[in-house]
Amino acid sequence: MHRYDVERYLNVRGAGGADLGPDGRLSFLLDTTGTSQVWSVDAPLAWPEQHTFFEDRVTFVDSSPERSEAVFGMDEGGNERAQLYRLDFETGAITDLTAHPDAKHRWGGWASDGERFAFASNRREEAAFDVYVQDRDGVGDDAELVHEGDGWLSVAGWSPDDDRLIVHEAHSSFDHDLYTLDFDTGELTHHTSHEGDVRYGSPEWGPDGEAIYLVTDRETDTLRLERLDLETGGFGVVVDGDENGDGGGGEDGDTGEGGDGDDGGNDADESGHGDERDREGDDEKPPADADPDEGSWNVDGVAIHEESRRIVYSRNVDGYTEITVGELVSPDRIDEFPAPELPRGVAGGVSFGPDGDRFAITATGSTDNANVHVVETTTGETARWTNASTAGIPRDTFVEPELVHYPTFDGRDIPAFFSVPETDAPESGYPVVVDVHGGPESQRRPSFGAVKQYLVNGGYAVFEPNVRGSSGYGKAYAALDDVEKRMDSVADLRAGVEWLHDHPEVDPDRIVAMGGSYGGFMVLAALTEYPELWAAGVDVVGIANFVTFLENTGDWRRELREAEYGSLAEDREFLESISPINNVESIESPLFVLHGANDPRVPVGEAERIVEEARKQDVPVRKLIFDDEGHGFSKLENRIEAYRAIVEFLGEHV
Repeated sequence: MHRYDVERYLNVRGAGGADLGPDGRLSFLLDTTGTSQVWSVDAPLAWPEQHTFFEDRVTFVDSSPERSEAVFGMDEGGNERAQLYRLDFETGAITDLTAHPDAKHRWGGWASDGERFAFASNRREEAAFDVYVQDRDGVGDDAELVHEGDGWLSVAGWSPDDDRLIVHEAHSSFDHDLYTLDFDTGELTHHTSHEGDVRYGSPEWGPDGEAIYLVTDRETDTLRLERLDLETGGFGVVVDGDENGDGGGGEDGDTGEGGDGDDGGNDADESGHGDERDREGDDEKPPADADPDEGSWNVDGVAIHEESRRIVYSRNVDGYTEITVGELVSPDRIDEFPAPELPRGVAGGVSFGPDGDRFAITATGSTDNANVHVVETTTGETARWTNASTAGIPRDTFVEPELVHYPTFDGRDIPAFFSVPETDAPESGYPVVVDVHGGPESQRRPSFGAVKQYLVNGGYAVFEPNVRGSSGYGKAYAALDDVEKRMDSVADLRAGVEWLHDHPEVDPDRIVAMGGSYGGFMVLAALTEYPELWAAGVDVVGIANFVTFLENTGDWRRELREAEYGSLAEDREFLESISPINNVESIESPLFVLHGANDPRVPVGEAERIVEEARKQDVPVRKLIFDDEGHGFSKLENRIEAYRAIVEFLGEHV
């Protein structure tokens, strides 16, 4: 079998973030130039036109409902302080709409006439988000502040009559509230009073503005699709999470439209590193038997075309997306249409065409790089519209993982994806990279991973566990690593390595821990807690000290992160005790630390300090810092440099 170098794999492209405009144009993000930029096509597999030409990545694009223009978002050097820009498709002119580079801006969507748009921003106070409305031709301070917030607010869309906005508030990853904001009165109405932690996600206006459709776990462990009647305040189940499901669920494949693009999706690279995202988690005490449940699944997203009453919702079954398409024939009844034929893997990001007769969706699989497909709503007829390159690597060389479950210390079974080279194993067995996702409330799913495919092509097996604390298996499972239970998730890594030791094709002396952000913490913790298990460790934008991390992370994120990890006020001593930097003397394996200098989530000081302390212990350490990156590596030249260096490091030590 022919072997390709890592640069070739990193040149495999991905297209996503699809948006169907009023003129039939499909806009999307494509990373052909090295970072994601705005491109468009007007027919399946037509030659695409590029519209933006920046060094920094574009995070989303959303077309005006009436004009040949769109709004897109972009930060600078990975600092996540996204600004909003208007792109004129006809002239190519780009206008900076927000012009507040020190603030974050979270897109909230266009009004139906395309004259105004909404967004949330922390301009007034860094730790709080307010709601703004701005005319399409306004700039900077022309935005009108319509509601002052005191927490993590985002705008989830305009009502059909453009007289109200849905406002979403996140208190923690697993505790949300929904409001509607009335423009005439300025009144913010709270619709989701509750006790304990409840998720209310992917909210969409009902066709007549009389209700909100959303996914919630208010009475269940997993997410289901419900309808909130705005007049009565009552909830009704539309799709229950226990209906004919046959696998675990998931929460990270939002099917809805819109979004700001700065807190969801993969922030770093194709391997999932640099992924310490604001995912859904839980802070409740779990039942003693919390376990990935093969008899349940989550509805994880919904999109509704108001005029046609057509609906698309997704569910996550053991990490794999299943799409259902239909029409709301009554408030709580859906008549289903034929399902689209998409690559088996992960799909989401639905954008309906103006009449609801078709929708665009991004799909990827373990052996399929991401591309945008357009689906005829009523027939399910599906066509791939983008042709993201595989860099000349034959698609049939990509390897599909096996979904496995392994026992851990307390009798639970931990799900994992295991990819093995298609060549015969060496006599001693394959070396293995244990690749740990970030979050921690995230889930490793069967999407395309260029680095993983490179490693498998180069003779490594890759093991991707969804240890306790991962999303996708219910809120009780996600809570099993909260605060004082943090190190139980690290024990799940040990159990995974023990499972690998029993595998006949694995070399037990050549097992590597690699992960990004929270996954980077897991790498460092694994090396300090179980040093005898590892041949090497690769920490990408990881947390070395929970105290300094919480002290220095972005003000807007601290409260959300403390709900997961523990608070500085109440849990400082415990956080110090489990921080790898305070146990660095236990590390026995070579360590490679990579980071972005502009990282607002896990500041670069985490990398500097762990490298300094490890070197004092005579640990072989390599460090690589990128001055123009944030939380992960978005620029192609930096990804190439980073992963070439990782490959060299593994070649030397493994």
